Amino acid sequence: MKSSPRIGILGGTLDPIHLGHVEVARAARRALDLDQVVVMPARVPPHRHDQPAASAFHRFAMAALCAADHEWMTVSDDELRAPAPSFTAETLERWHAAGLQPSQIFFITGADAFAEIETWHRYPAVLDLAHFAVVSRPGVSVASLGSRLPALGSRFVTAGNVNDGSETTAIFLIETATPDISSTDLRRRLATGGTVSGLVCPAVGQHIARHHLYGRDQAAGHLHG
Repeated sequence: MKSSPRIGILGGTLDPIHLGHVEVARAARRALDLDQVVVMPARVPPHRHDQPAASAFHRFAMAALCAADHEWMTVSDDELRAPAPSFTAETLERWHAAGLQPSQIFFITGADAFAEIETWHRYPAVLDLAHFAVVSRPGVSVASLGSRLPALGSRFVTAGNVNDGSETTAIFLIETATPDISSTDLRRRLATGGTVSGLVCPAVGQHIARHHLYGRDQAAGHLHG
């Protein structure tokens, strides 16, 4: 029995949010019995050299539209309101200040992104600020992380073995199939007049079309910077 709420955080540029993101969040929720998943678009992603194609306003709007389709998802503008860049460690510390313990937070990420964890700001201390829920992605299995990140081997835990009485954070590995979708590919499709139907939440697709995002005429609809 859970002794306290378990809150998942799904962060990232979300440029745009797509069904791959949704399935990663869903897999973490099921595997770890999360009460809620909070989707959190980044203001300025520290690992990107270029700015997001869509403004923060549009990315938040798309995340909110997608979250509205799933009763277990909500959206937060925490990183959009915070000073740039959007460092995970600083985000998690703000959530601690708001009253959540590290053992209550599950930071959700794909195995492809987690494979670069050694380059993250304040590594390895960031791993003490929350549990990490790492979900396999096409081409990067969570089983491969042991050889990629041998220093973290003792912290890897099979999803489902959550000890609510422990204050020690862990890295939960979730092996499951998730759709082979990337925001980069979606932007390329849209830039060449392609469709993203079936790859994003329907309301997100409508928002992209209505505001002419990511296409060659994007500037006409890019009203917020």
